[in-house]
Amino acid sequence: MQLGYNGKKYGSRWLTLNHGVQLIQMKTLHPLPFIKSSMNPFYANIMGWRDLVCSEEWHTYRRKHKLDENWIYALCRDRLDRLYCYVLDPNSSRRSWKLVQGLPPRVLKGKGVGFEVLGKKVYLLGGCGWCEDATGEVYCYDASLNAWSEASPSSTARILCFACEVLDGKIYPIGGLGSNSSDPHSWDIYDPCTNSWKFHADPNIVPGIEDSVVMDGKIYIHCGTSAVTSHVYAVVYEPSSGTWQRADADMVACWQGPAVVVDGTLYVLNQSSGTRLMMRQKESREWIPIGRLSSLLTRPPCQLVAIGKKFYIVGKGLSIVMFDVENAGNMEVVMVSSSIPKLNFDDDVISCKCLSI
Repeated sequence: MQLGYNGKKYGSRWLTLNHGVQLIQMKTLHPLPFIKSSMNPFYANIMGWRDLVCSEEWHTYRRKHKLDENWIYALCRDRLDRLYCYVLDPNSSRRSWKLVQGLPPRVLKGKGVGFEVLGKKVYLLGGCGWCEDATGEVYCYDASLNAWSEASPSSTARILCFACEVLDGKIYPIGGLGSNSSDPHSWDIYDPCTNSWKFHADPNIVPGIEDSVVMDGKIYIHCGTSAVTSHVYAVVYEPSSGTWQRADADMVACWQGPAVVVDGTLYVLNQSSGTRLMMRQKESREWIPIGRLSSLLTRPPCQLVAIGKKFYIVGKGLSIVMFDVENAGNMEVVMVSSSIPKLNFDDDVISCKCLSI
């Protein structure tokens, strides 16, 4: 509980603005931390607090001064094939997954939906319904407003096995199946500044994308076997030339499962036989086994999401295991099973992303 005017108690956090005079009660889904007036260049009156804390300027200011908080968003599918979105503050003293309300009805039963985070917004892209064709519709969730809206539709309708990554402040949906035969060999770029999409194509992108990461300012996608190719390989996107090229063969030697990049190092959770964590050393270009994890602990199939020097292994029912990269040499210290309550049902986790607000 926080003290407000006249010593009254309030159940939500407060934000101090200029001169320490005005206290504005936060009623958004994600309460912002208490910020001292000496760190705050803004002025707002009681009626204008919402416009301030939901603005891009405020979000930029918080990130610039490292005042932002990191939240984990998870897109899940239940046994009835319905989609749900959950959010978790991993640093909260009362950590628990919360359901994000108001998911657009057209997405609830969608298949092959893309999931990405850009700035303070969550995006759901493409997919199709049970009896509907692929769509280019895009829906956006503003975490500061706690509200969904329909965004500018993608130039390409994509479903199934397509990657979504963010690079240089833009969203890249890559490959996948669509309404045209050329779609599996293409990608779109969404620019939030112009709210527009641009279509691109490259024959090096093949169907069967299994995973993707951003590393060293480039996008890597891991492609499985398909009718086009009988072997597994990876391709890399070079933004300076706007082209895709084959990645080094050692990239896919042990890239079998969800991957995450922390401090420029690639980590992979191999789930083909139990769960085994691997890391790729940049200098030697070798894959190093870190250790095996109990499937009772990880509850595969899992997804990975990174925050700072740690990443989280999120499994069925939104179970969580945290991996501390700084203690990677000591498996007894590095793997920490979370006390975050799991869901009472075994929803599959489709994707996990980190949002800073």
